[in-house]
Amino acid sequence: MSTYGSAVWSGGIKDGKGAISTKSGALKDYPYGFASRFEGKPGTNPEELIGAAHAGCFTMALSLILGEAKLTAEHMETKADVTLEKQSDGFAITAVHLILKAKVPGADDAKFQELANKAKAGCPVSKLLNAKITLDAALVS
Repeated sequence: MSTYGSAVWSGGIKDGKGAISTKSGALKDYPYGFASRFEGKPGTNPEELIGAAHAGCFTMALSLILGEAKLTAEHMETKADVTLEKQSDGFAITAVHLILKAKVPGADDAKFQELANKAKAGCPVSKLLNAKITLDAALVS
């Protein structure tokens, strides 16, 4: 399988403007730039897109792993907090913290933690990122 995302950019780093698109059309010329990345202005940024991709990938991986353990999630919600830090040679994504709340009938916490950590380690986006990836996983009733 192969897919793509694309970006266009015009101008300098602070006054320039960009747009991000995806093959599926889920994003089509969606704006991004310095202000949306570093100043909290409207638009997206690469870090939140990586967070969304990581949350989606991890949650799907966990669904698969739960199924292999004869469990089915009634509901799972994952947030991926992505840390971007200034370093001596520029900026780097240094960490991703996954926060999962899941309702999984029949799951005990010990087994759930084991399976969630297996999904964290095994999802393709986790494997891609060269960052510290942590997980807080909670079963909810």
